[in-house]
Amino acid sequence: MSAALPTSSREWHLVARPHGWPKSEDFALREAAVAAPAEGRILVRNKYFSVDPYMRGRMNDVKSYTPPFKLDHPMDGGAVGEVIASNAEGFSVGDHVLHGLGWREIADVPAKHAVKVDADLAPLSAYLGVLGMTGLTAYAGLFDVASFKEGDAVFVSGAAGAVGSQVGQLAKLKGASRVIGSAGSDEKVKLLIEEYGFDAAFNYKNGPVRDQLREAAPDGIDVYFDNVGGDHLEAAIGALNVHGRATICGMIAQYNATEPTPGPRNMALIIGKRLRLQGMLVGDHADLQPKFVEEVAGWLASGELKYRETTVEGIENGYDAFIGLLRGENTGKMIVSLV
Repeated sequence: MSAALPTSSREWHLVARPHGWPKSEDFALREAAVAAPAEGRILVRNKYFSVDPYMRGRMNDVKSYTPPFKLDHPMDGGAVGEVIASNAEGFSVGDHVLHGLGWREIADVPAKHAVKVDADLAPLSAYLGVLGMTGLTAYAGLFDVASFKEGDAVFVSGAAGAVGSQVGQLAKLKGASRVIGSAGSDEKVKLLIEEYGFDAAFNYKNGPVRDQLREAAPDGIDVYFDNVGGDHLEAAIGALNVHGRATICGMIAQYNATEPTPGPRNMALIIGKRLRLQGMLVGDHADLQPKFVEEVAGWLASGELKYRETTVEGIENGYDAFIGLLRGENTGKMIVSLV
C-alpha cells in the first residue's frame, strides 16, 4: 500500500519587485495545498533546488529571454527530487528526476518536463551543477561559443563560481596554454590554483582588474569567459589577442544596479583586433547534452574534474541562500537542501 500523500507544501513566492538589492520583504514562504497528480503529471518531493544569478533578472518586470516571475506565485528553477505519486507513463514512485519547479517542497510536474537521473552515477545535487545546467553552460560556452582550441590562453571571471570553476578545468583538460581566473577573496584565489589547477588567479578587490590581468597574462589571452561584465570585460578586451573570442555568459556586477551601467570604454579595440564577443544562453545548446554528460561524467569518475557545492539547509533559508549567492558567499554551486 502506498504511503499517504502530504496535504500541504511550503513554497517561496515573490511578493514585490526588488529595486536594487532584493530584500527579505520582497519574498514570502507560504503554504500550498497538495493534490494527487492529474493525467500526464507526477508529484515530486524535492530534495535539492538551485539558486542562480539569472533569477535576479526574472524578478524584474521586463521583457527578456525568459518570462519574469509572477507576483504572488511560486518561483521556479532547477530542482531534483523523488517521485512520490505518478499519473504518467514511464515514471514510477521512487524514481529520481530533474525538473524546473524548484523553490518548493512538493512539485506537481508535467512528466514531459522531467528527466530521470541516476543517483548511482553521481550525487543527486550534482545534476543541478557540474552535471546540470551550469555544467552544460561551461561546456557549451567554452567549446561551442568561444571556439576554444588547444594552446589557447583563457581568462575566466567569477572563476570560483559553479560555471567559472568548470570552465577553467575544462580548458586545462583540453590543452589550454594558460588559464587565469578572477575571484572575490584570497581564499578563493588559493582554491583556483591549488585545487582547480589554474595557472594564475587574482582577487579583483586587491587592485584594478586591468593591471592584475596584465600581470597574470603577459602574453595576452585568446578566450575570455565573462560571468561578471563591467571592469572585467573592459580589462579582457584590452588583453585579448588578435582574433580573440569572448563568451558573454553573465554580468553579475550589474544585476542589482539601479542606474544603467557604463559599457567598456575601449570597444574600438574590437575592430583592430577583429574580436568576436558573443552572448550565450544554455538553452540553445541542448544538442550537446549527451556528449557533455558522457565526457564530464568520465572526468568526474577519474577525479580529473573537481567541483564544490555550497549547501544551505532548509527551505526556510531559501532567500538567504539567494542573497548569499549574489554577494559571492558561495564556492561552486549554491544549493538549497530539503533532505
